Amino acid sequence: MSAIIPISISSLAEEACSKLVQAITAGEFKPGERLSEAHLARQLGISRGPLREALGRLEGKLVQRTPRVGVSVIALSKWDLEQLLTIREALEGMGCRLAAERVTDRDIRQLTDLLANHGSDPKVLNAKGYFQRTSDDDFHLQIMRCARNERLEELLMEGLYYQLRLYRYQSSERPGRAQQAYDEHVEIVKALSARDPDRAEQAMRRHIRNACASLAGAFVEAIDTPRSRTDGRSAALQARLPRQARAVG
Repeated sequence: MSAIIPISISSLAEEACSKLVQAITAGEFKPGERLSEAHLARQLGISRGPLREALGRLEGKLVQRTPRVGVSVIALSKWDLEQLLTIREALEGMGCRLAAERVTDRDIRQLTDLLANHGSDPKVLNAKGYFQRTSDDDFHLQIMRCARNERLEELLMEGLYYQLRLYRYQSSERPGRAQQAYDEHVEIVKALSARDPDRAEQAMRRHIRNACASLAGAFVEAIDTPRSRTDGRSAALQARLPRQARAVG
């Protein structure tokens, strides 16, 4: 069978979607900022077709489309953010309780290894912030998977989780928050290792309340402090798609 087969546009859209999530949640585009499809397509080295599909996947999560205006990054009010964090505390607290009841020894090893990697990787945990680059590296997502409740995971991942990531990046950059968040993650894993549902839920709720306080400060700073812009701002997007992918369109 020939290795030369058509490249799926959906695969391009999926990779473009991943890069857009990275860029938006890393703060490279400001909440409320309009996104130029033409500019993004050039940066990614793809045609507008897969880009529009990627943006469509993110509508209602990280972007919104307004008639006669175009696509822009979702902007949350302080009240929106407080409501989302209240919901997150309840859902993740419950998820952590379930995880303590259902976690396996293998799960504990994976979580322990994940935190060890975070603690030793200067790109993840450093003086400037605590940045988990992909969903596979995301500590909270791994905890929810340990809860083994698909509906709960869907509730967190569909919209809620994406939107909170808009501000979680800024929160992690606040002085002292990176190390504090990491230490709180360690305490959560200790509670899970002890198979103690009450302790696990309390540790997660405490962690999210602390994140809420930090996010509130980050939200005010994001509104009050204008950010400088340069043409080369979108580092995550400038990592081009594979050459064979760029040939499409």
